[in-house]
Amino acid sequence: QYSTLKFEDVGGNEDTLADVCKLLIHMHHPEVYQQLGVVPPWGFLLHGPPGCGKTLLAQAVAGEMELPLLKVSAPELVSGESEQKLRELFEQAVTSSPCILFIDEIDAITPKREVVSKDMERQIVAQLLTCMDDLNSLAVTAQVMVIEICLGIPDEAARLRIRKTLCRKLKLSEDFDYRQLARLTPGYVGADLMALCREAAMSTINKVLLKMQDKNQGLVLMLCHLLSLLKSSESLSEEQMAGLCILMSDFQGSLASVQPSAKREGFATVPDVTWEDVGALHDIREELTMAILAPVRSPEQFKALGLSAPAGVLLAGPPGCGKTLLAKAVANESGLNFISVKGPELLNMYVGESERAVRQVFQRGRNSAPCVIFFDEIDALCPRRSGHESGASVRVVNQLLTEMDGLEARRQVFIMAATNRPDIIDPAVLRPGRLDKTLYVGLPPPSDRHAILLTITRGGSKPHLEQDVSLEEIAHDVRSDCFTGADLSALVREASVNALRSVLISPSGHSYSDVGPVADIRVSKQNFEDAFKKVRPSVSKKVRCIGTWTNEGLHRHACN
Repeated sequence: QYSTLKFEDVGGNEDTLADVCKLLIHMHHPEVYQQLGVVPPWGFLLHGPPGCGKTLLAQAVAGEMELPLLKVSAPELVSGESEQKLRELFEQAVTSSPCILFIDEIDAITPKREVVSKDMERQIVAQLLTCMDDLNSLAVTAQVMVIEICLGIPDEAARLRIRKTLCRKLKLSEDFDYRQLARLTPGYVGADLMALCREAAMSTINKVLLKMQDKNQGLVLMLCHLLSLLKSSESLSEEQMAGLCILMSDFQGSLASVQPSAKREGFATVPDVTWEDVGALHDIREELTMAILAPVRSPEQFKALGLSAPAGVLLAGPPGCGKTLLAKAVANESGLNFISVKGPELLNMYVGESERAVRQVFQRGRNSAPCVIFFDEIDALCPRRSGHESGASVRVVNQLLTEMDGLEARRQVFIMAATNRPDIIDPAVLRPGRLDKTLYVGLPPPSDRHAILLTITRGGSKPHLEQDVSLEEIAHDVRSDCFTGADLSALVREASVNALRSVLISPSGHSYSDVGPVADIRVSKQNFEDAFKKVRPSVSKKVRCIGTWTNEGLHRHACN
């Protein structure tokens, strides 16, 4: 086949296109390598996650070079006559040269021969290698040497170029913001962005069709109207087509319908927790903003000052104080992908499996960059090494240290960790360049407890509170001392359950048949008084003493 695609149809892969062009110089200028007496590169391997544009790039190469493309899917070659099919394929490539032979999904027929269990698979690999060597001896333009070129998940700048390439022929509104859309689509590959275009176009068409009918019509009448449009052979009038253009709101509304490939592949997406869900903790929020949000939003300013983004942040403090909530909120605020890892889940009894799990987490983070990797209960993953122990825990700590500042750059992969036992974490993890910033998230004082209660109850509107309820008094109540955010949430829940119980159950113990409207259910001061009798602080006295430490003292204690 002859491809009509060009390099201009491939957006966001300029570096890869430049590498491919260097490999293809001899296709039209073989005299260059002949002058040097060097055998030219005769092939390359494209690999990467699904939907990143590997097949598209191969077709664009054939179209740009104006060469015939012999395309075959590797699974088609697997049958009783696999070797014969391979020989015929390469014979056709010889007769059609110069041409490009494209084998899609080549991993289906080229497993490692030392691990395969069937003789047929070994024979297919051997036949493929023989055909490649024969092409080399015939001195024709075909695949002989394999060069790896990786197509990863595009970053924001690449998504911006892909989006502009895909939207070249679309009718968009004048105020369309390409950059904002690129920022809203972390983890999306080229195929996902193309699906987003189709979904947004469908949304626009539906809006135009819905404008042709009365909005007060029922669902059945709307369906009948749409069916009549489908069966009608008449074209829509120019007046009906006049306002047909894709708006920015159509793309934003379609984000919920198009699932990014990163999520389908087991990667992470942006959490739905915002700063509005976090009560108090303003100092910690400011520190996290400068540590993670600022490098993402103002990279030019950081580069001008010669600053590098902090490698990692450790959130330490008693359980229930909002460490995980803070991590999700900062990932949402920055638009970063979020990978949550519970420390113990990476541990495996089999040798090498725990280290492989750690490598896989960081590889997923690099593929989903910009990304936040959040290690919850990190003290279980990297306990202090004593020198007298051996086993999975020591190997995991070593692997984690290697991934944090190894030879492979992490770029926009930020690390956050949480623990309530900073004293048992290995000191090597806390040195600069790894988890170099330690923030203490402690028990909230009365003013912070008031802010947390306002956040939990949405300002007293959910649940509805009686006039005699004062959240400020509850926050300053002696009984709420040493309450964490989780304890305050449990207090509000228990008070709400008490209010519901008083409505559903009569004093004699029988259920009411007529409950009445939901708006009449309100939480009273007595409901909170009853809740105080059941809800107690969840943090023990031993852990409370950590609240007297400062952030600086906490870091020094963990390192000693």
